[in-house]
Amino acid sequence: MGETQQRATLPADGIVGIDIGGTKISGLVVDAADGLVRGSVPAPAGVGGWAMADAAADLARDLALRAGVPFVAVGVGAAGVIDHETGTVRAASATFVDWAGFPLGDELHARLGVPVSVENDVNAFLLGEVAGTESVEQDVLGVMLGTGVGGAVMIGGALRHGPNGAAGEIGHTPGYSELVCTCGQRGHLETLASGTSIGLRYEARTGTAGLGAREIALLARGGDADAVAVFDAAGRALALACASAATLLDLPRAIVGGGVAHAWDLLEPAIMRTLVTDAPVSGLPLLITPATQGADAVALGAIEAVRRSLEPVGAYR
Repeated sequence: MGETQQRATLPADGIVGIDIGGTKISGLVVDAADGLVRGSVPAPAGVGGWAMADAAADLARDLALRAGVPFVAVGVGAAGVIDHETGTVRAASATFVDWAGFPLGDELHARLGVPVSVENDVNAFLLGEVAGTESVEQDVLGVMLGTGVGGAVMIGGALRHGPNGAAGEIGHTPGYSELVCTCGQRGHLETLASGTSIGLRYEARTGTAGLGAREIALLARGGDADAVAVFDAAGRALALACASAATLLDLPRAIVGGGVAHAWDLLEPAIMRTLVTDAPVSGLPLLITPATQGADAVALGAIEAVRRSLEPVGAYR
């Protein structure tokens, strides 16, 4: 098993965590009584980056005011490939207007006048999950099963970003099917394990269109064999992808979040079967576990990213 570390206990007073998605911008801050003050606003993703920055800045101010704490910094987990050093969005889905190339960190700093740290949302998710537990591995894979499939990797207690900011993007690794992925290539993990693909795979089997992963999960729990088969395929593909990553990087754990992970009872049987036949070559068990921090994970991880950027080197190692 990998080494573990205790969760950092540095104060988070005045650090606002923001989660920027395609439909909603949400956030939280720790108030003076160590409680969480939460809020959210619609995301104007179809308007442009400046509108997203305005909405995020307004939400951050409101949360700090409601919490009654000094406003000292903002951490952001944002959709897209992020240059975490500059806070610029390098690439993004076409559903975000004028998002790719947008200098989000600089724009938020100009609006708020406090230090800003920007991370990819899945990186922030993994940081939030790690920060939210008392004892964690220093080497861990994070996977988000949502509309698409995202990933993140922590090695030696630090996020691995890669030279292009795209380390850990497990959703676009090939070899799981012959289906066309949303990126235009074939066979990626996302073609089986995302919420979108679960709906498409069920439609292909039954002819029933328009159902989401949550509805298909209800059908599976009711005994619908086609719905069960779709989740079984998703669980097997997910386990294979995690086992491959674990073998390459010697990772003892993978943490899985996102909307599809709410159907863990349907994914887990195939995950466990696959880990028996396709375990990492180390011979040590790979733990694939569901996320524990829920909708707060990205914002909590954004706060953690700010803490790490402001604290002395070694404070978290």
